[in-house]
Parts: sequence; structure tokens; C-alpha cells
Amino acid sequence: MHSLHEGSGLFLLAVLAGLQIAAEGRGTPPCRPGFSEDVYKVVVPDITEKGHPLFNVRFVDCGRGGLVRFECSNPSDFRIEADGVVYAARSIEHSTLPASPLLIKASDTITQQQWVAQVRLKPSTHSSQQVQQAAAPPVTSKDLKEIVFPSRNTDSQLKRMKRDWVIPPINVPENSRGPFPQELVRIRSDHDKNRSLRYSVTGPGADQPPNGIFIIDPISGELSVNKPLDREHISNFHLRAHAVDLNGNQVENPIDIVINVIDMNDNRPEFTHQIWNGTVPEGSKPGTFVMTVTSVDKDDPKTANGMLRYKILSQNPESPTSNMFTINNKTGGIITVAAGLDREKVPQYTLIIQATDMEGNPMYGLSNTATAVIRVTDVNDNPPEFTAETFFGEVPENRVNVIVANLTVTDKDQPNTPAWNAVYKITGGDPTGRFSVPTDPTTNEGLVTVVKPIDYEISRTYVLTVEARNEVPLARGIHSPRQSTATVSIRVIDVNESPYFEPNPKLIKLEEGMMPESTLTTFTAQDPDRFMQQSIRYSKLSDPANWLRIDPNTGRITTIAILDRESPFVKNSLYNATFMASDNGVPPASGTGTLQIYLLDINDNAPKVFPQETEICEKPEPNAINITALDGDLNPNAGPFAFELAHRPADVRRNWTITRVSGDYAQVSLKIGFLESGIYELPIIITDSGNLPMSNTSYLRIKVCQCDINGDCTDQQHIMAAGLGTGAIISILLCIIILLILVLMFVVWMKRRDKERQAKQLLIDPEDDVRDNILKYDEEGGGEEDQDYDLSQLQQPDTIEPDAIKPVGIRRLDERPLHPEPQYPMRSAAPHPGDIGDFINEGLKAADNDPTAPPYDSLLVFDYEGSGSTAGSLSSLNSSSSGGDQDYDYLNDWGPRFRKLADMYGGSDD
Repeated sequence: MHSLHEGSGLFLLAVLAGLQIAAEGRGTPPCRPGFSEDVYKVVVPDITEKGHPLFNVRFVDCGRGGLVRFECSNPSDFRIEADGVVYAARSIEHSTLPASPLLIKASDTITQQQWVAQVRLKPSTHSSQQVQQAAAPPVTSKDLKEIVFPSRNTDSQLKRMKRDWVIPPINVPENSRGPFPQELVRIRSDHDKNRSLRYSVTGPGADQPPNGIFIIDPISGELSVNKPLDREHISNFHLRAHAVDLNGNQVENPIDIVINVIDMNDNRPEFTHQIWNGTVPEGSKPGTFVMTVTSVDKDDPKTANGMLRYKILSQNPESPTSNMFTINNKTGGIITVAAGLDREKVPQYTLIIQATDMEGNPMYGLSNTATAVIRVTDVNDNPPEFTAETFFGEVPENRVNVIVANLTVTDKDQPNTPAWNAVYKITGGDPTGRFSVPTDPTTNEGLVTVVKPIDYEISRTYVLTVEARNEVPLARGIHSPRQSTATVSIRVIDVNESPYFEPNPKLIKLEEGMMPESTLTTFTAQDPDRFMQQSIRYSKLSDPANWLRIDPNTGRITTIAILDRESPFVKNSLYNATFMASDNGVPPASGTGTLQIYLLDINDNAPKVFPQETEICEKPEPNAINITALDGDLNPNAGPFAFELAHRPADVRRNWTITRVSGDYAQVSLKIGFLESGIYELPIIITDSGNLPMSNTSYLRIKVCQCDINGDCTDQQHIMAAGLGTGAIISILLCIIILLILVLMFVVWMKRRDKERQAKQLLIDPEDDVRDNILKYDEEGGGEEDQDYDLSQLQQPDTIEPDAIKPVGIRRLDERPLHPEPQYPMRSAAPHPGDIGDFINEGLKAADNDPTAPPYDSLLVFDYEGSGSTAGSLSSLNSSSSGGDQDYDYLNDWGPRFRKLADMYGGSDD
């Protein structure tokens, strides 16, 4: 192997030999029962005889004495005594040592508390190796191996490392109880011989989250773990070790350290569901798959800690056996192992399933339980059975959709399933299919129902054979018993049935024209009640033309009028009459029959011209009238027809001519070159082709008129002829009159509404008239609403237009309303006085002479009186004497309107 000692010194990474945890504590912590070590390493001799002691585990019982019991995970190879000494249970060679660690479990017999420790067995390389106790392993915690750093050249460049250089990982068990910190490895560089170095580690768990799990002594280089580890949280750590001098200069290149967390069995198996539901058909054979239960363990699945095993702890009920099911201990699949599953006896099983780790070791493995509920599903292993061998029923004859009998069955299968639902089938006694047996979906009963009428006179009783089955076939090996078939006896009740005509309808053929009191036929009915003595009477129900009569006892039909094929009641030569036959049963019954009379045609109708009115121009060319004949009879009593003009009057043949076009058509035209306009009636003799031909003279009404270039009439007579009738004209006139009346009423209403609107404007209640009441005002002058005036009118009052006089419908609020308002001569506008004084005087005179004005002077307040007035002072308008010298008694003579003023100013001092 290539030497690594050149250049700088060796840097060794020491792996803790045996990963022993020092037992020394720092201080005196409280006593905690348990093994002194979590993991023991023991060197075993190459050959160990049976009964030879191998090692001793030390357990701190904290004074429990003999209450702790030890167990070993491999009792076939090892045996442990109460003092903790482990002996070989058989002869052991190093080649037969188990690969997995040996587990030692300690159990408190009172509290059931358990402790587990691992023992790793290593074969010895010297035959003289002595058995060592686990509490004192051969390598102490201070004996640390060193791993050499890759050597460096003098220029501080790394030498090329061998590709097989691998730094082994450090294994640390999880859940260690301490004491902490626990030394793991020692990191050292050979440069520490020449100078002082400082060591450090970086990475997750050291200086990165989660921080502080691993610490290193910067001087000695001892790497320690500072707290218990949890593999289920973090399974390994990747750290990087550094070596620097006191100045912080890197002495060695950093190296990677991998710390693996060794799994301990600290997690119980957990079922993904606490209750598992499964189904299995009843009658299943052994080995039928039922369901699979699943459990998970957070421990390492590559070790025994995470290897689970399943088993069934209990089964409820234990019927028919206690081991109806088994479970695959590795996969959790549940299958049946015994026959006899019967839903009708045990519809459901409840299993307690246990999952244990450590490969199912009951001593050292942790376990958990779940419940498996297995429901036994129904199969059709029970046929339906009738509750009686014979069922009875009765039904009146001629009744349908009637339930005759209810058939009840029992079925042990699960209700309302295809294996329980019954289906009924009639297997005998009903060759004509008059009965059916549907199933009641609620009660599962069979309803024997009549689907076709039953005649008492044909059969008085029916005996049916009915078979009951399920919607699905019976399970293999199950056969229908005798109880699945029953007999139904049905009695038919006789009822009074209606008489019936035979045939119905009855058709007879007769020639029309048969005289009254002629016998046509006998129309009788039959009574189906052969076992009842009854009589039948007949009556007429329908005879549209009232031509027939029927004898009430014999049913003989005679005529009471002449039969006419051309009657409107005859359709396609067929006349229908309906008759009724009634018996005297209890209750009475009746039936109807139709008599159809086919009337044969005779030549009893003369032909008539068609059309009866037509037009022709004054000038015959190129005018011609095509006519034909109408005959109520049928061929050969109708066409072809013979057309001929009558001999009288004489001008008929002189002015007109008729030409036969075909057997049914002829052409009428003017014989002369011109015929005066007017209406002419042209007699035409028409003869049919009957065996005894019939002739008739028909009048063709022809209007001769002036025509346009298209041959259409253009004169007024044509318009009048084609105009409206008298009734239509009267109707139109009435509509026009009604429309005019409505328009007139609307106009009157509009005018009245306008008058009412004008009368309501600015009117005051007569009670508020100031001539009858004294009003109190809070203001002496006009407000802003009184100041919007046209001042130019004050300067030139004569410019006021007469049209500006207020309209009749607009009044001042202080005017007395008069209804109606009397007409007074309009006040003349004052002549141009040249100043405002004369204008005011004229206004006062007009107010004094106006009987509609208030009894006081209404002086208006103006903001602008103009300039340069020649009227002088307005004081000249004042009274010549003071109010105190006046005698107001004369006011009483002025009437009731001035009585209030007389009371205020006249009279005594009181």
C-alpha cells in the first residue's frame, strides 16, 4: 500500500472503538432504572460449549431487587439468568452467530415496564479470548482510533488520494439516555506536534439547523453528541471537520464525516385503519380471499425493528369453529380456512388482528391491534316456500284487473335482495292466459290477478298451479322443495250480463223512397245469462231523421217516413240508427246495437243549372258562358245531361244560343251582335239520363254589361251587384255614428276639465275674505317678493296695454271670489298725467267705484318712485282731521261688512 507519511504529518480520524458510552456521570443525577448501556459489544470465542457463560449485562434496578425479569430474543441459543449473566444454550461456533443483534429485555413484574438493550456479538480472532462483560468492553472510551488526513505537499497542494480511500461512517444509536455529551470520535492532525491547532465541525446538526446536536472540543478534537437522536426524524448527518492554526489559517483540507443514526425499536406498528370492513359470501370454500389489513412501523424496515408480522388474536363468534379465518403473517391478507359460513346463522364476524415488529418476536417486539369486521353476504341458498299448500279466491265474471288471492311465501335469505325477492309463475290450470301473478314489491306476496274477462257460463271454477322462485338462480347444489309450489282455487260468481245484438252493426240494403209503415227488418238481442229466466225489451236510442220505429217486444223495425238518400243525415248512402235492448234482471242490464241502412239510389231528383248567375259583355265576342247541371242522384240517374233553350218567351231563342260541349257541360252565348246592358233570365230545359228521365226548367240569371279590354264589367251596376248588402251597409253606418258620439263626448269632457282647472286657480275660501274679517299682519312693508316690478310702468303708466289687464280666471289673494264673477265695465286707463300723482288718484277713484275691491285702500310699496315728480307731497291725500275727532257711528249704516270697524272706532270709551 502506498505510504502516506511524506510531506506534512498524518491526520487521523479515530472511529470510536465499539461505540462504548462512558458510564461516568458528571454530578449525581437521580436514579433511573435501566441497562447501563444501550448497545453492548461482546467478543465471542470461536467455539462455546453449552452452559458456558458468555457475558454479563448490568441493570440498574434502583432498589427493585428481584422484581425485574430478564428475557432473551434468541432463547434457543442463549439463556440469561436473574443476575444478568448470559450463557450459551447450545454449542455455538462463530460461523453460526446470528447476524442481527441479540436483544435483552428487562420487565418489571409489577408495573409491566420494559427496557431493551442490544448486544452485538463479534467472533474472536484468538482462541484464548476471554469472556468479557458488556459493562466493561475490551476497548475503553478513551481508546480512540485515528484516521489519517490525506497528506499535503510542501506547497500545500493535496496529493492524489487513492480511489479506494473511504472514511467509514460513524454509527450512533438513537434514543440514548446519556449522560451527555457523549464522545464519538477524536479528530487530530499531526501538525499539532509543532503548533497549536483548533478543530471545528460544520453542517446540519452542528452550526446549521438543527443546531447544537454535535459539538467538538476545539483543542482535543473530540466530537460528541449533545442530545438523544431520533432516526425517524433524521436518519443521518453529514458534517465537515476543519483544522486551523491560532491565526485561523487552514492547516488541513476539510474532510466529510457521516454519522448514521442506528435504529432502535422505539415505534409500535400503527394500523392505517382501526376498523377494517370486509365481506365474504356465505358458503365460501376454504381459501377464499376476504380482505387485507395493513400496518406501518416508523422504524427502519430493513431491520427487524420495522419487520412486521400479523396474527389473529380472537374471533367472535366462535361459530361454527373458532378458526374460520387465517391471516398471512407478512402481507396481512385474510382468507377462510374452514367451511360452514352461513349468513342466516352468523351474519358477521369480528376479528382482533395484531401486528408485531421484530419479525413477530413476542418477547421483544412491539405490537398493536386493530379490528376486522367481516360481513357474510347473502347468496341464494334458501328457496321461497309457500305458507300454505292451497289458496282460495273468488271473482265476479267479466271483471278484469281484480286481485283474486294473495300468495304468501317465506324466504330465509336477506330481505329485499334478489335472493329474497320472489317471482311467481302459473304452471297449470290457465291455458287461455286469463290470470297473472305479479309480485308485491313491499310484502313479496304473489297477487293473483284477472287479466282477461271470465265467463261464468263457460267455466265456474279455476284451479291454478303456481310456482315461486327468486330473481336469481339458487346456489349450486340447492334444489327447490315441494313447498315452492302451491294450488290456487278460484270460484267464479255469476252476475247479470247485458244483452248483446248479433250481428252488431247490422247492415241492410233498401231502395230510397220506401213509404211509411213499411217493415224493414227484425233487430233482436241475445241474453248471455243462460241460467237466468229474463225477458228483453227494445227501444230506440238514436234516429237522426226520425224515420224508424222498433217494436219493444219483438224488435221488428218499420218506417214512419219516406227514406231519402239525398237527406243530409245520410252519409255515403248510409244511414245509421242505434237501438237498446234491456233485460229485467237485478240490477237491470242493457246493450246497444247499430242498424246500418244502405239506401239504393232511384231517379227522384231533376237536374238544375249551375251556376245560377253569370255575366256577359254587350258585344258577344269573344264571350261565352260555360254551364253544367247539378243532380242529387247518382249515376246512371244523373249525367250525361241534355241542354235546351225554352221556346217561350220567343226572344230567348232569338237572342241566345246554347251549344253542348260534353255530356255534362254546355256553352251559352249571344246570338245577336249587340244586346243592351241589363239583367236577363234565361230558361234552360235540362234532362238527366235516368231509366225514367227527369227534366227540369232552370233559369240562368245573366247580366249583360259594358266590358273593358279584359272582358270585365265596368259599369255601376257591376259595382252595385258586387257591392255590399243592405245589412252590411247599415252596420257600417251604425259604427260611424257611434264613433262620432264618442268623439263628441270626449271634446265636451275636455272643455269641462279646462273650466274646472281655471276655476281652481288662485281661489281663496270665502271665509278668508278680508271684508268680513280683520287680519293681523306681522310686517308693514313688502318683502323681497314684492320688489320685482317693472319700474318703467310707473314712469309711463299710459303705456300699459289693455291686454295686460288680468284675465278673469286670475285674481289677487285679497280679492273676494265671486261665483260667477259679474261683468263690469273695464276701467279706462288714466290719460297721461305727466306724473305719478295723477295716476295714483285715478287708481283710487277706480278702486272706490269697484264693488269687488276690499273696503280699504291697498297702497302698494314701491322701491323706486322716479325723479322730477310734479305731484308734490303725498300728504295732501291725508284726511283733514285726526282720527280722534271723527265720529264713526255712521259706519253702522253701511251694512254688516263695516260693523266690525264701527265696533272698534265708534261707541263709548268702553
